[in-house]
Amino acid sequence: MEKVRRLEPRFWKDKKVLVTGHTGFKGSWLCLWLSYWGAEVTGYALRPPTNPSLFQLASIGSMIASIDGDIRHGERLKEALLAVDPDIVIHMAAQPLVRESYDSPLKTYETNVLGTVHLLEAVRTAVKQGKRVRAVINVTTDKCYENQEWVWGYRENDRLGGYDPYSNSKACSELVTVAYRNSFFNNRDYSSHRVALASARAGNVIGGGDWATDRLVPDCIRALLKGRKIKLRNPGAIRPWQHVLEPLSGYLLLAQKLYEHGPKYAKGWNFGPDDTDAKPVGWIVEEIFRKWGGGANFELDKSCQPHEAHYLKLDSSRARIELGWSPRWNVEEALERVVEWARAYKENRDLTAVCLDQLEEYLGS
Repeated sequence: MEKVRRLEPRFWKDKKVLVTGHTGFKGSWLCLWLSYWGAEVTGYALRPPTNPSLFQLASIGSMIASIDGDIRHGERLKEALLAVDPDIVIHMAAQPLVRESYDSPLKTYETNVLGTVHLLEAVRTAVKQGKRVRAVINVTTDKCYENQEWVWGYRENDRLGGYDPYSNSKACSELVTVAYRNSFFNNRDYSSHRVALASARAGNVIGGGDWATDRLVPDCIRALLKGRKIKLRNPGAIRPWQHVLEPLSGYLLLAQKLYEHGPKYAKGWNFGPDDTDAKPVGWIVEEIFRKWGGGANFELDKSCQPHEAHYLKLDSSRARIELGWSPRWNVEEALERVVEWARAYKENRDLTAVCLDQLEEYLGS
């Protein structure tokens, strides 16, 4: 509960926030939360990457201003950022899928690496022009670390790497962030530079409204809605599962601290679940099926699969100690909210209201 006390809704009232990737799953939840707290939100992204999408189903577009743009187009992004003149930028636009990165490595690097460069170049131009931007967060992933299959969690100063193009591109994005922070936003004189730049890494994020292909929980929900078996590639793989509101609360708290205090918080941050919430893929599927009911089942996918890490989790000690952040919902509660949302979708209920109800439950828990 300490986390919610430290998060200040009043801080966000009328703050101008630019969110890249706002039409995606995490971006949609973030925009809903910011709008709920009275922020003036503008999103910059391509059209929703899935159909259906949370962005459409929860009517996120009616809550915020939305710019249709590709972060690979640097001048377009720069023009948008200068026009919006935000106080805070949260960069979430990405090619987020491991398997797609094997099919489209060039697009993955263009989006995840050069997209980050374009964003930070736009911020640098804004600073030169005396614009108001003061806090920037680059959202990456837990997969940015060089995975050693350790049983303990990775800390922010562990080596970056990434086996596949997606993971590696996110490690590169982290390195770009460090270079820009050191070279252009070094914060030696915060009153002069004004911009505090940080990166944020989360675990395997789950929640209602994720329709991405080739992701475990969305694949499970689709199978349940269609009455089909889910195919599992690697049921023994262990991941750090967390509800989408968990890392988002970390990003919001970090953005607040960056805006208010600057240099002290301008670094990399992990926002992962408790160690007990690092569970095997097979356990997650069985728990979803148990909560859904009706005799759902799965089978192994024996086709040739690309490399995937077996064990991966984060150490979030820095966020706990320096930000006062900690997770609120364990994995069982997170899965309960996923199934609740899926049932609401199946029953054609008001999904904006469902999302807001879950947000209020989270803030009140």
